[in-house]
Amino acid sequence: MSKYAFGKTVAMPQEQAIQAVTQALAQEGFGVLTEIDVAATLKKKLGIERAPYKILGACNPQFAARAIEAEPQIGALLPCNVVVREDGGKTIVEFMDPDAVLKLVERPEVGKIAAEVRARLQRVMAALG
Repeated sequence: MSKYAFGKTVAMPQEQAIQAVTQALAQEGFGVLTEIDVAATLKKKLGIERAPYKILGACNPQFAARAIEAEPQIGALLPCNVVVREDGGKTIVEFMDPDAVLKLVERPEVGKIAAEVRARLQRVMAALG
């Protein structure tokens, strides 16, 4: 989809997609630490109307601990964001690509972690049907 994200269109409304992706993330050892309702925030703060758009901050504690041990500043690139948004009546789920983001770090041990995280996120995406 881009150099920094991958995803797919799903055949379900946004809230159902959020539940499905949250469950699939849990199956891969991720929890959702944050949920940001971008559309509601833009409406409240700026009066801008936009289609539903939420960002889920997903974290796998084991991978996060390994990454922080290898590169203490990596917290600036965590957690793994998952966007669930509506566009033209369709629901799209997009995942931050850990390979793309963590290449910024340029450390082999972090690259290995990124590859493992990416594989898990791809399985989450596949589980969405």
